[in-house]
Amino acid sequence: MSKQTILVTGGAGYIGSHAVKVLQQDGYQVLILDNLVYGHQDIAETLGAELIVGDTNDRPLLDQLFHDRQISAVMHFAAYAYVGESVTQPDKYYRNNVVGTLTLLEAMVAANIKAFVFSSTCATYGIPQQIPMTEEHPQVPINPYGATKLMVERILQDFDVAYGLKSVIFRYFNAAGADPDGMIGEDHNPETHLIPLVLLTALGKREAITIYGTDYPTADGTCIRDYIHVNDLADAHVLGLQYLLQGNKSEIFNLGNGNGFSVKEVIDTAQEISGKLINVIFGDRRAGDPPALVGSSEKARKILKWQPKYLDIKVILQHAWQWHQKRHA
Repeated sequence: MSKQTILVTGGAGYIGSHAVKVLQQDGYQVLILDNLVYGHQDIAETLGAELIVGDTNDRPLLDQLFHDRQISAVMHFAAYAYVGESVTQPDKYYRNNVVGTLTLLEAMVAANIKAFVFSSTCATYGIPQQIPMTEEHPQVPINPYGATKLMVERILQDFDVAYGLKSVIFRYFNAAGADPDGMIGEDHNPETHLIPLVLLTALGKREAITIYGTDYPTADGTCIRDYIHVNDLADAHVLGLQYLLQGNKSEIFNLGNGNGFSVKEVIDTAQEISGKLINVIFGDRRAGDPPALVGSSEKARKILKWQPKYLDIKVILQHAWQWHQKRHA
């Protein structure tokens, strides 16, 4: 395979770094652009990829990059993704997630780069009207984070019509797990995701884990979420990239496990894997938390021939536990 160069924005972050690793394994040259607000320099160094510390809002930097390097496509992970923070600081989210992406797309058009893989989210759907959710589900986001991702989706559709910029949009559910070889994994500060919070509690780094609501209309009363292994997500992004580089039309895909696991199931499995008793606090429901969120990924399986490898919550947690022990030892 020719050594095409792919620019990965946010490539020092959780999902971006796993995509970088798969791209490298598939023979691509990778250039990471990350402002390191949430990304980790040591993770980029571990991967051995070239890291440019910079921001997608920096148009002169982007123009310079696209001029100096023969970049074939852009994979865009650089976004702020804390739902609660997006409610209290919407300006931060619109500037980074929307304006930053628009600046990046304008620079791509100017440099005649026509392939864009976009990290979107199931948060564009809002409250589920049916389960599993397909790509045709109405998009009614209930927070600014989801709204910023939906705006970018619309910008991409308009840029396709106006400038022929082709995109693959991935709306994904709950990214989880870590690279099976333990080289890279999830490390957010602050941490808001259930699985790392449960594992940090098992490691003694947190006092307890809170279950928000035990009276949902589910089998055990706790919320059900669709956890998809981060390596499966990364594989899908590379398939999406190849799809675009083959000259195909713009497309939108859900990425999910297709199965939901309850909060209680996750905690019980984490206890089993870690061999630690995990202290649980029972809290009230949180506003806006639907009882269940599960996606259908049939379209990605059919068109991209995507085949997720790690569908078992136990395996997802084992990989995450291995990483967290190493990272937080």
